[in-house]
Amino acid sequence: MLKRILVLLAIVVVLFLALLRFLGSGVLGEAQDGGEPTAATIPAGVLSSRSAAQTDAARNAGGDGAHQILFGDLHVHSSFSTDAFMMSLPLSGGDGARPVSDACDYARFCSELDFWSINDHALALTTRRWDETVEAIRSCNEVAGDVENADVHAFLGWEWTQVGTTPENHWGHKNVVLRDLDDAHIPTRPISAGLPRRARLDGGPSAFELGILPLAMGGTGVELVKYFDEMLDRKLCAEGVPVRDLPDDCFEAASTPDLLFAKLDDWGHESIVIPHGTTWGYYTPMGSKWDKQLTPQMHDPERQTMIEVYSGHGNSEEFESYREVIFEPDGSVRCPEPTPSYLPSCWRAGEIIAERCAGAGESAEECAARAAEARQNYAKNDILGHHTVAGETPAEWGDAGQCRDCFLPAFNYRPRGAAQYILALGRTDANGDPLRFRFGMMASSDNHSARPGTGYKEFDRRDTTEMRFGSFQSSILGGEFGSSDPLAYSVAEIEVDPNAFFGALETERQASYFLTGGLVAAHAQGRDRGAVWDALKRKEVYGTSGPRILLWFDLLNPPGTRGGEYPMGSAAQMSRNPVFRVRAVGSLEQLPGCPDFAEAALTPEALARLCKGECYNPSDERRLITRIEVVRIRPQTRDDEAIEALVEDPWRVIPCEPDAAGCRVTFTDPDFAAGQRDAVYYVRAIEAPSLAIDADPIACASVPEDEDCLGPVEERAWSSPIFVDYSGGAAVAAAGGDAAAAGSSQ
Repeated sequence: MLKRILVLLAIVVVLFLALLRFLGSGVLGEAQDGGEPTAATIPAGVLSSRSAAQTDAARNAGGDGAHQILFGDLHVHSSFSTDAFMMSLPLSGGDGARPVSDACDYARFCSELDFWSINDHALALTTRRWDETVEAIRSCNEVAGDVENADVHAFLGWEWTQVGTTPENHWGHKNVVLRDLDDAHIPTRPISAGLPRRARLDGGPSAFELGILPLAMGGTGVELVKYFDEMLDRKLCAEGVPVRDLPDDCFEAASTPDLLFAKLDDWGHESIVIPHGTTWGYYTPMGSKWDKQLTPQMHDPERQTMIEVYSGHGNSEEFESYREVIFEPDGSVRCPEPTPSYLPSCWRAGEIIAERCAGAGESAEECAARAAEARQNYAKNDILGHHTVAGETPAEWGDAGQCRDCFLPAFNYRPRGAAQYILALGRTDANGDPLRFRFGMMASSDNHSARPGTGYKEFDRRDTTEMRFGSFQSSILGGEFGSSDPLAYSVAEIEVDPNAFFGALETERQASYFLTGGLVAAHAQGRDRGAVWDALKRKEVYGTSGPRILLWFDLLNPPGTRGGEYPMGSAAQMSRNPVFRVRAVGSLEQLPGCPDFAEAALTPEALARLCKGECYNPSDERRLITRIEVVRIRPQTRDDEAIEALVEDPWRVIPCEPDAAGCRVTFTDPDFAAGQRDAVYYVRAIEAPSLAIDADPIACASVPEDEDCLGPVEERAWSSPIFVDYSGGAAVAAAGGDAAAAGSSQ
C-alpha cells in the first residue's frame, strides 16, 4: 500500500513538474509584434497652416522665419521595453500591449509632432523584436507622405541602459538614434549595456521557475512567461570580434561608454548618442558624478552631441552644491547634515526612527543613538536605504532627497549629474588642449506607453505620465524586504529579493514625481528628414517642458563677420565682449478635443485608446513670455576648481513686456574680454504660470490616481548653449557698444 502511495506521489510530482515546464516554455503566450500604423496622411493644408503660423510668429518677434522650428520627441518606449511591457499589464492598471505602430499614430494624430524616435531598451530587443521595430519605423515613414514634406519623420534607435552599484561603476543611460533606415546603414542588432540579471544565458531562471507565474497570475502570467522566455533565451556575443562577423541573433553588450562608442565606430553608421537621466536618484548611486566620463575614451564629441535636460522624470538641468552622502578618505560613508535647501534622505531616516522611538517610550539618549544608527544604515545601503526603515510610507519622507530650489526636479536629485555641472567640467587632454563637454540642450518625454510628446495638454495623469510605475511595489512583482510593520529601530542589513524587479526601488514614492514630459525643437532648413538630422547634428536645437514655445538665441558679433550671426549650439573664439539676442514667443493655448483630420483618420475606439479623446488642438491665442533668464558657466581650467563658483544661475534676468507677439532682448557680457576666460551662455524663456500635472509632488502623493493633481508652474524652454572661447589678444569692447546692448528690451 505504501509503495503504491509513493508511486502515485511520484507520478503527481512528475506531472506537476511537466506542467511547470510546459507553462514556463512560453508556448501558450502570443508574441507581441510591431503593429501597423494607420494609413492616412495628414492633409497638406494642415502642415502649411502650421508653417505659416510659425513664420508669422517669427516675423512678429523680429526674425525672418527662414528656418522652420520642428518639434519632436527622441525618447519613446513601446511595450517591447521590459518596464513598458510591465506597465501594459492589468496588474499595473494597463490595458494591453503598446506596439511601435501606436507611437507612430500617436505622434501623427494625437500630439502632431514633426519627428520622433523609438528608443526601446536594447536589453529586451531580441532579434525578432529588433526586426519588428525596424519594419514598424519604416512603415511609419511610408504612410507619412512625401519625403520632402512628410507629416512626421520616424527615426530608429534604442536605449543603452546601464546602472552601476557605486559611483565609480555607474555610467547611466544613453539613447542611440540612427539617421538611416536601409539595411546597409543600420546595425544588425542593438547594443545593450549588459546582461539581464538572472538571465538564462547567465544560469536562470529556468522554465520551471517561469512556470509558476501562470499558476499564480493566470493570463497575465502567461504573457509574462512568453515575454521573458523570448528575452532570456539568447546567446551572448563573443568579445573581441568585429560586429559584422558576429551571429545575427546573439546578444551584444558594451558595459561602458568607451565600448559602446567603439562598437558604433565599428558599425560606422551615422548616429547620435544622447545621455539622459543624469540626475535621476531613482537608480543612480548617491554621490555619483560625471567627472569620470570626461576623457577621450568615455566621450565621443562627434556622436554624443546633446543632453536631455528634461523629461517625464523631471528636470536635470540645475546644479546645486549639496551632498547626498559624504565619502570619507578611508572609503566609509557618512550622512551629511541638512541645510535650509536640502534634507538628505539618510538624515530623514534618522528622524523617522527617532520619532518612532520616542513614541515607544524610549529615553532621549536611546532614541538619539538609534537615529545615528539609522542615518548610517541608510547611507550604507544607498538607493535601497529606504528599506532600512521598516514599514515606511511615502508621506513619512516628505521632500527628503529632493532639490528644493529646482524647477520640477527629478526624484532624489543627483546634482553632480546636472547639465550645468557637466558643462562646467574642464580637463586638459594629452596634447594640453581643453577637454570639455559641449552639449546641446534637448528635452523629450521618456514615455512608456508608445505616446511621443504627451505634454501638449495636461490631462489624464494615469496615461500621460508614468505614475503607474508606483504600483509595482504593491504588486506580485514587488518582492519582500523584511518586516512591513513600522519598527522603532533601523534595519542594518537588507536581503534583496531577486524577483523584486522595480519593487526594490522607491517606485511608490516616485509616482507623484512623474510629469507629462518635454519636447526637442530643431531649427531646420526644411521639413525633410535630412534637414531635421542636420539641425540635430549642428546642435541648433532646444528643449521645452512640453509647450511649443518658439525660441531663438544668437551671437550677434562673432569674429570675422559683418552682419553675420551664430545660432544656438555654435562655438566662437573671441577677444571682445560677446553680444547676444534672444527672441521668444509663447505657446498656443489649446482647444478641447481633437481636430477634424484626427477624427477622420482614427476610429472612435482608436481615438479614445490612443489620444484619450484629446489631441494637440491649438487656438490662435498665445501664452505670454514673462522673462528671459540667462545662465553663464565658466568651465574649469583645472580639475580641482570648485564648480560652485563657475555656474551662475541666473546670471541675468531680463523681464519681458506682456506682449502676445513675444519677447525680444539683447544683452552682453561686459566682463568677458577683461576676464580672459572661456564662457558658456544659454537662456531660458519663461512662460506665464499655467496648470500642470504633479506640479506639487508632495501634495500629489496623497491624491487618488484618477485625479490629475494640477498645480501652477512656469513652463519654459532651454536653448542650446553658445560656447565662447577667449582667443587672447587685447581686451576690447564689443562692436556697437556693450553698454547700450546690455539688458535692452525691444
